[in-house]
Amino acid sequence: MNPAQPKQTSQSDVMDSARAAAMQVALGQRPTIGAGDALPPFFHQLYFWDPQPPEGLGRDGHPQVGGLIPDMGLPRRMWAGGRLQFQTPLRTGVEAIKTSHCESATRKDGRTGPLAFATMRHDIHQNNVLCLTEWQDLVYREDPAPDAIKPVPPVARMDEESRVAASFSSTLLFRYSALTFNGHRIHYDLDYAREIEGYDGLVVHGPLLAQKLMLLAEAELGPLTTFQFRATAPLMHFETAEFCRMGRDLWVRGPDGRQCMQARA
Repeated sequence: MNPAQPKQTSQSDVMDSARAAAMQVALGQRPTIGAGDALPPFFHQLYFWDPQPPEGLGRDGHPQVGGLIPDMGLPRRMWAGGRLQFQTPLRTGVEAIKTSHCESATRKDGRTGPLAFATMRHDIHQNNVLCLTEWQDLVYREDPAPDAIKPVPPVARMDEESRVAASFSSTLLFRYSALTFNGHRIHYDLDYAREIEGYDGLVVHGPLLAQKLMLLAEAELGPLTTFQFRATAPLMHFETAEFCRMGRDLWVRGPDGRQCMQARA
């Protein structure tokens, strides 16, 4: 990492109950979260926005790299997965402090071309108590060639003990982008998603899939202490997916049987 780059950043935010309730509505739930209530797991994604002026954005709508994450010269960014350790629930109406730093950033040559990997760590405190630690695994790659053969996704398991179907309208994708202040154009700009990044449609946010898996795990297994997930294939906005669980293993199955995400609670 360039010595001129910051080694860590800190942000503060008050966990606004109205924003959490709006998230519940977006997910099709009743808005039950009020002042002082515990936030569901992963709802911290709604906070700690990092607004940048237009000149501070990349072509994809994300903030430009070069701060905590070094610029490794590859234009496409994907949130490949993550891990979380939950210590105590975050509560609404209370200021929280998030400290972030880049644990690693490497560039490699893969079978499909150059790839770059970055791992971010975020520690979130309330009242000087560590509430959760999150690791984000990011992947950067080149634009696909027009005639590039798409990789074959893994086949999802079929041995689940519970299963919930869900669909994702463009309205839901817009609402989730707005609530998380995520400007990535693959989630709302259909022409960009198809013509520049080579997708068949709007891409359902990986964190949104992980969010639904965490809520499923919490509903069926009880409060979470750890959760890890890995995206394995994109899901499009016109597809219906199945959210599955067997024991502490969870996964998202696309309509053609492909595995879009795997996780463990």
